Amino acid sequence: MRAHVEREDIVTQPAPDCQGTHSTNLTLFGKRLPRKPYHTDDFSTGLRIRDVQKALPARYIQPNGPTHRYWLVYDVDRSGAVLDWYDRGAPPPTIVAQNPANGHAHLIYGLEVPVRTAPDGKPGPLRYAAAIDCALRDVLDADAGYSGLICKNPLNAFWRVTEWEPRLYELGDLASWLDLSSFNDRRRRLPDYGLGRNHTLFEKLRRWAYRAIRQGWPEYERWHVAVLERARAYNTFEAPLPDSEVRATAKSVAKWTHQNLTQAGFSQVQSLRGRKKGAKA
Repeated sequence: MRAHVEREDIVTQPAPDCQGTHSTNLTLFGKRLPRKPYHTDDFSTGLRIRDVQKALPARYIQPNGPTHRYWLVYDVDRSGAVLDWYDRGAPPPTIVAQNPANGHAHLIYGLEVPVRTAPDGKPGPLRYAAAIDCALRDVLDADAGYSGLICKNPLNAFWRVTEWEPRLYELGDLASWLDLSSFNDRRRRLPDYGLGRNHTLFEKLRRWAYRAIRQGWPEYERWHVAVLERARAYNTFEAPLPDSEVRATAKSVAKWTHQNLTQAGFSQVQSLRGRKKGAKA
């Protein structure tokens, strides 16, 4: 999907009216919003949670829910951010929402297939997505302290909205633009920002859970509470994950371990190991 993009190819949309007609990707942005997103018009008044139709006109809105990442969002606090990605050799964003006063912007990349941030079982797909997220953030020199919970709402007329890439990205499309070599070593922990936080939390939590569940084999409700407490204790990143994402990860780990790591199954494994040792003696 990598293609040469010329500066003059830019298509700048007029400031959108949240009640008006949008392009396909702007319409999709609205359709993919969480049912009850965080939103605000002014951070000094705090965040609110309301039904999406009431939240839709807000200047800032939550683009992704707690279990899936539909949009990769990057905070570029530099004037000219609408074109800065081009000079850095980054892939074209799907949507850019720019502050007309200072040129700072949120670059939004739409994914064809969303990334599950609270995976069941193997963490490989999440790590791959996290490596891409971290590498793209580095190329863009985007703010690593940006939590990603809230973004400039491209459906709000306050922002200058620009669209570049009409097609949604597969992860492999984004990877073709990036050097992932420094992120592919599974022995190395990913940076603690973006999806790297989700992967780190999931890895630490599942490894703890594999051992901890053997201590008494608790019933599910008690186990879920214990896993959630541990997940919150691990959420000590410089830009912590939203509690909704922590809860989703804890639920995923608690459910999978409780269903797949049972006392009977563990006893069978121990018995099999004992027989193998006896056969070697």
